[in-house]
Amino acid sequence: MPRPLDHFVIGVPDLAAVSARFAAMGFNVGTRNRHAWGTENHIIQLADHTFFELITVASPELIPPHAGRTFSFGAFVRDRLAEATGLSMLVLKTDDAVADAARWAAEGIGDFEPFHFGRKGRRPDGSEVDVSFTLAFAADPALPKCGFFACQQHAPDMFWSAAMQNHRNGATGVARVTLVAENPSDHHIFLAGFVGERRMRSTSFGIEIEAGHGLIDIVSPEGFAFRYGEAAPASETPVFAGIEIACSRLSVVEAELDAAGETVIRHGGGLTLPRRPDLATTLRFVECNTRS
Repeated sequence: MPRPLDHFVIGVPDLAAVSARFAAMGFNVGTRNRHAWGTENHIIQLADHTFFELITVASPELIPPHAGRTFSFGAFVRDRLAEATGLSMLVLKTDDAVADAARWAAEGIGDFEPFHFGRKGRRPDGSEVDVSFTLAFAADPALPKCGFFACQQHAPDMFWSAAMQNHRNGATGVARVTLVAENPSDHHIFLAGFVGERRMRSTSFGIEIEAGHGLIDIVSPEGFAFRYGEAAPASETPVFAGIEIACSRLSVVEAELDAAGETVIRHGGGLTLPRRPDLATTLRFVECNTRS
């Protein structure tokens, strides 16, 4: 079965400041969590059971290096954050990370050992819970600036919270995540293997593939500008460049962004929040699951 979208790893230099920015925009931001390998994060859950992981490097001395068949999550976050802020890793859901790791090794899109870890979490009522995960990593040498893995949750009832998915701005899920590449079709074989879906659509600007409730697309710089309403990143491609967020009412989102002092572009029936140095990923808000 195709793997659906799970979450989006977003590297930021100042975790407190960026999480406060998201809160001001009307998102319900979770408490700060710590990883044993030196990173810390805030989680923003959405009603479609995807989430944003705002992450920073808090203790660089704890980050292990990549070694052999070991993919170092912390090292990847650190290295990408040294180049640019924003979305650096795309994560899909899985019910069997060990099987995915073996499958991807056989397909030649990642020969890494599965990675298991646990941490403490905190419920909205303040109670502490244990959550644990197993990760399976995939990789494409042609996409060195983009990280990919599947995440298996072993205690999902302890992680997901309906209360944390209720956002003042009406955000409900992720409709689309966008990569920019000069030649989008160069990456269709890897993308099909990663998602587990061979069917994909060709568009005027690239390719797109279904991943649960949302889409993954790889587009040209011109295609990115057409959809998001601002120029594609000037950095070397391919890179993750945009996230399209579904919401209940654009007017509510616009009011929250205006109150937060955010600059907004009205474009293509949606609202675009342009890149900034603290978050170099373009965010686009669309009503419900509209994919215009």
